[in-house]
Amino acid sequence: MNQKHSVTVPELGMTFATGSLAHLANGAVTVTVGETTVFVSATAAENIKPGQDFFPLTVDYREKYAAAGRFPGGYFKREGRPSEKEILTSRLCDRPCRPLFPAGFLNEVQVIGLLLSADQQHESDISMINGASAALAISDIPWDGPIAGVRVAEIDGQFVANPTIEQMFSSRLDLIYVGNEKDMLMIEGSADQLPEDRFIEALEFGHKSIQPIIKAIKELVALAGKPKRQFPLVVASPAARAIIERVAAPKIVDAIFGKEKQVRAANVKALKEEAKAALLAELGEGKFADSDVAIVFEDLQYKAYRQTVIERGVRADGRDEISLRKIDCQVGVLPRVHGSAIFQRGDTQGLVITTLGPTKEAQDLDALTGGARSKSFILHYNFPPFSVGETGRFGSPGRREIGHGALAERSLVPVLPPEDVFPYSIRVTSEIMASNGSTSMASICGGCLSLMDAGVPIIAPVAGISCGLITENAADGSITKWKTITDIIGEEDHFGDMDFKLAGTTAGITGFQLDLKINGLPFEIAKKAIYQARDARIEILKKMIGALPAPRANLSTYAPRIQTIQIDPEKIGLLIGPGGKTIRRITETTGAQIDIAEDDSGKVFIYSNNADSMNRAVQEIDALCGGGAQIEVGKIYKGVVKGTKEFGAFVECLPGKEGLVHISELADFRVRRTEDVCKVGDEITVKCIGIDEKTGKVRLSRKAAMKELEQKQQQEAAPAAPAAPAAQ
Repeated sequence: MNQKHSVTVPELGMTFATGSLAHLANGAVTVTVGETTVFVSATAAENIKPGQDFFPLTVDYREKYAAAGRFPGGYFKREGRPSEKEILTSRLCDRPCRPLFPAGFLNEVQVIGLLLSADQQHESDISMINGASAALAISDIPWDGPIAGVRVAEIDGQFVANPTIEQMFSSRLDLIYVGNEKDMLMIEGSADQLPEDRFIEALEFGHKSIQPIIKAIKELVALAGKPKRQFPLVVASPAARAIIERVAAPKIVDAIFGKEKQVRAANVKALKEEAKAALLAELGEGKFADSDVAIVFEDLQYKAYRQTVIERGVRADGRDEISLRKIDCQVGVLPRVHGSAIFQRGDTQGLVITTLGPTKEAQDLDALTGGARSKSFILHYNFPPFSVGETGRFGSPGRREIGHGALAERSLVPVLPPEDVFPYSIRVTSEIMASNGSTSMASICGGCLSLMDAGVPIIAPVAGISCGLITENAADGSITKWKTITDIIGEEDHFGDMDFKLAGTTAGITGFQLDLKINGLPFEIAKKAIYQARDARIEILKKMIGALPAPRANLSTYAPRIQTIQIDPEKIGLLIGPGGKTIRRITETTGAQIDIAEDDSGKVFIYSNNADSMNRAVQEIDALCGGGAQIEVGKIYKGVVKGTKEFGAFVECLPGKEGLVHISELADFRVRRTEDVCKVGDEITVKCIGIDEKTGKVRLSRKAAMKELEQKQQQEAAPAAPAAPAAQ
């Protein structure tokens, strides 16, 4: 796509261009890698809504079906609500960009990304991150960029920057690294139990790899960048600030220190009311805004939650920097589900449920850029308003819930058994019952226990924990003092500088996500947090193993049993039958669920809660496709009439194997018409009375079968002969 200005990153085959599209936006660029092109715009509102006291940044990424030369599905043939991948990509872009806007800048900013072309080889999420950075950097919106991002893979022991989709199938690491010239800003991804030392090496590789991208964006700014505008910043009025600080500042530490969550909230609320009363008395009605109170109280709590940590290493709830809150683990808490667990850490509590199903329950994926087409492990995270003691929206999941669920899901995937060992689809649902920090990590711990309770043979238990950060800064913004804190509560997340979530086993890391509220995280602090989280993770794993040492040996009574059989791949069509007729008949007559492996390997999975149903399905499939089961002379079969002629009926005795019951063998009396005795679809009992050696044609007899069964009934009904008298 030809545009007025363009720059290229030769090391990564990435091109930024601007100048021809969307000239009314504050900034707009296209980012192209291979033949995958993403357009990104950045626009700021001119005015702030009255009374607004928060920064409304919105990031929306959308994939257009035309990019892959396809029509959208459905009646309306338009793109519908955003997919999970689109939401996760939007969050990937939002989180590193948000901390770089100036304090007090509350004009709404909207970043929109559109996938315009997809080559099925290059992912678009990294282009979206870099496109947002470039669009904001060349715009007149105040923003402390540029930043850049890369995906890091480890293939055959070597790190690879921005691998292709095909290469990612061979990688044990999926790391998205975002940073600036000096520090990291955001990381996210998963790994196959990657040791901490190797993980740090990957971070260093990612930081080195983003530098050419930052250089290219700066070149684009030099070519097409606009001067930054001076937007009015929202601050509290000096008069209101002075009164609020005089009333509340001496009391704020006592209000929150050493108290429970609900008590802290009530104390702060009471202080706000006291401050408002003072404002009314001294300034009068209409002389101050609610935003004045909100802004000043944010500042006061910000200082209060941080002060004692930096000075004395003591936190608001009385813990030191590394102590965990009390942990309680329970398993098997619900009677009818396949697996269940409650994991509680302090006030944070998650009820997690595991459901097992046949492989056909796997979720279909429709990513336009390529990659996996389905997934057999799904983790859904639900965060109802009662979990924080509030009322509010309840129903379909929001972006945060989708993001937390995705983090927990990818943290557990590396320890799941392969499908050829455990061929089930698995759904884990995390219902957050109470929240006070790191519910996503509670979902990982509870999810692991729930999987083990369901009898899923995981490779190793997984636990997760969040590490926070409190800093003290010099006038130029540089960090002069800092402390990393383990197991952060909600207020430490809100008023602290970092939320670094790390999950893994005793062997290494499986999932991670870093969010910052500062303009960058030095590597020295990141390393300290990584090792501190490992120590906490091992302590949590000990608690979890104490509740359930290993996966249960047997599945729940209510979980479907499975048996895997191997058939000749060339007989898959025979098993399916025309239009699925044969496999549908076996499913309906046996009551078992039958799935065929999609890789054409010939593996057939049979699911049932009933042993008889399972055995009958296995016998029918083996008879049809195994090649060993044949109709035998002298045996009685219960078959189905497949066709009638004037000379007799054709009866299927075994799947795909049938014989002829001549009209003279239908009954022990003279039969005038075949239909007088049986019709197509009737189930009748027959005996094999012969097989032609030359043609293989099978001769059956209903008359002989009825006679033999009658004789057996008579023998069983006859009284037993009296025993001979004992010898004297």
